[in-house]
Amino acid sequence: MIWRTSRVSAVKSSALKSSALKSLFVSVALVIPSHCLLAEEGNQEENQAIVEEELTKYDRDHWSYEPIVRPTVPEVSDSDWSITNIDRFVLAKLESESLQPAPPADKSTLLRRVCWDLLGLPPSIDQIQQFVNDERPDAYERLVDSLLASPQYGQRWAQPWLDLARFAETDGYEHDKLRKDAWKYRDWVIDATNNDLAYDDFVRLQIAGDLEHPADDDAVLATAFCLSGPDMPDINSQEERRHVLLNEITSTVGSVLMGLQFGCAQCHDHKYDAISQADFYRLRAFFDSAIELKQNRSVGVLASYEDFPRTHLMHRGDWQQPGPELYPAFPRVVNPSGEMPSEKVAPRLELARWLTETTNPLTPRVAVNRIWQHHFGSGLTTSPSDFGVMGDSPTHPDLLDYLAHDFVRDDWSVKRLHRTIVLSSVYQTASVRPVDADLGAQWDLAQASDPENRLLSHFTRRRLDAEAIRDGLFSVSDSLNRKMAGPSVSPPLPREMLSTLLKGQWSESPNKAEHYRRSVYLFARRNLRYPFFATFDRPSADQPCALRNQSTTGVQSLMLFNSELMMDAASRLCDLIESETSNSKSQIQSLYLRLYARRPTGDELDAAERFLSTDATLVDVCRAMLNSNEFLYID
Repeated sequence: MIWRTSRVSAVKSSALKSSALKSLFVSVALVIPSHCLLAEEGNQEENQAIVEEELTKYDRDHWSYEPIVRPTVPEVSDSDWSITNIDRFVLAKLESESLQPAPPADKSTLLRRVCWDLLGLPPSIDQIQQFVNDERPDAYERLVDSLLASPQYGQRWAQPWLDLARFAETDGYEHDKLRKDAWKYRDWVIDATNNDLAYDDFVRLQIAGDLEHPADDDAVLATAFCLSGPDMPDINSQEERRHVLLNEITSTVGSVLMGLQFGCAQCHDHKYDAISQADFYRLRAFFDSAIELKQNRSVGVLASYEDFPRTHLMHRGDWQQPGPELYPAFPRVVNPSGEMPSEKVAPRLELARWLTETTNPLTPRVAVNRIWQHHFGSGLTTSPSDFGVMGDSPTHPDLLDYLAHDFVRDDWSVKRLHRTIVLSSVYQTASVRPVDADLGAQWDLAQASDPENRLLSHFTRRRLDAEAIRDGLFSVSDSLNRKMAGPSVSPPLPREMLSTLLKGQWSESPNKAEHYRRSVYLFARRNLRYPFFATFDRPSADQPCALRNQSTTGVQSLMLFNSELMMDAASRLCDLIESETSNSKSQIQSLYLRLYARRPTGDELDAAERFLSTDATLVDVCRAMLNSNEFLYID
């Protein structure tokens, strides 16, 4: 039986009885070693062939598939502005459009920006005083190094990966059962981030840690990445469950690590990218023997089997219509040499190593673009999980390749990449229009020419994410519990919400001090997001989230002004300020320093004191200032 695939659909043809016709079809098929494509000769059902269109140079003629070659750093006119090579790439693009970068941000703004970025927290009073008063030329560099060394760094930078890993501590679907040990994977990600585990090791462990280091419990735990998505343990057909899980793993690995939408090829060949349905199931085959299912029991980590797995191409993606058997093989479009997994090494381990080979062009490009995105609000390409032909082309392709090349050269160090980015002049530019007339005119020209700031003439102002807002509310009053690791915490929910829940859906943690731990440690139920997080666009964890939505709604304003969480935060901040001084002027100055990392202007001080002279209290001032855009946005 012949299974013929095309870029449009995968169609099962009628059986070909003519050996001549069969030979004709096979002769135009892509030549793939038998152990990687078809099962050995067997009964009639197993003895089937897949016919695919052979990939051409045109199929691979796409920027993301090209080998990464370190580009030449461009010459620029304003060489004094450039601190790093990042600056030269950006400035060369600006100069080609007759534009100039904005002036640098002031020290207070820069301090606040980099603290929120690297730690997910506002700067402390000590950090503000030390940095503002430090006149040494390397003061900012010293600050960055201290932030990268802080354990708070891992707690902040674990969350973007957990978004990609669709991390939650319940199964989802109707019953949303608890996964009691899921939090251990979250702690593994935090520790790996703090320890600057090389990104290639970080990837390999999550794909095949159980095979690379079978005696290491942490390495085995890392494979929870593959199984962190939704699951339905109580489904009647465990074969259907297996099919759904394997397809979900395959789609996740494709989009998160390679930036390709493999999930589109579950039922038919990809409509645009050179990914056939058979390519999808060959990638899935790497994981086929790695899932051990038991009914009514959640899956945790991958199972270690050493056999050479194989899977079936499912007709139209239907788990009840298995077609030809396929063996593991690397995606053809990014494997021009035709490299094949060896039968001497566990295939999933080979996949993990292939993904992190220095010659693989996708893995470092995708990783670098994601990190850039979290610093600037937008990646060098704005489709972080789609590097295919329908994805967005990078605005600065040479810069992306330069960073990707050096990322690999520098032992895949994520901290080093963060450091390079935040030390650049591009990162340190102002986010507001300069007062100076000439500089203001240059700003206006850049805004008119590039309204979305894709050319990076200035820093793009952006709102804090949900976790940072909550952590910041308690950090400014020194109420944040900075305890590391351990089981998740369930803070109180609004009474009106609790009354609608089933018994056991949310059990408030009895230790009140635990309620003030960092947001990354809050219990993550898939079907019931913590209300504050849901209001501020935290994803549902049903699928990988590469870029969060950023909505602006009336509910957000009401939540920030009237919720019990905000009332508690404002009260705690008020108590701290009143314990420091009873002088209203000093109180206002302390609030501005804690919340905005700057001192108030004369007009601001007068306005706050006039407000206090009415029936308002200091807690009202605290609540108003915590609601301000200056607190909620990074300039």
